Amino acid sequence: MTIQASLDILREAFLTIITVAGPVLLIALVIGLVVSIIQAATQIQEQTLSFVPKVLAVVGSLIILGNFMLNNLIAFTEKIFEIISGL
Repeated sequence: MTIQASLDILREAFLTIITVAGPVLLIALVIGLVVSIIQAATQIQEQTLSFVPKVLAVVGSLIILGNFMLNNLIAFTEKIFEIISGL
């Protein structure tokens, strides 16, 4: 295995990580920002108030995007196994 092939696998792994984890992290970020703006506007500074909507949004996004995420991970794993079997 050459260095270029190893770097290609590493690049593919990073892209898969970003593709799988990115939407869930982005949803948590947006929900956290919205809740923070609402807390600042209403001057309610309760820490648990920002936690519950984020947890619900992340769980909901995992339910909705779970199939997409699993398919990406399976495709990447199959590609890695093909590369390993070709060595």
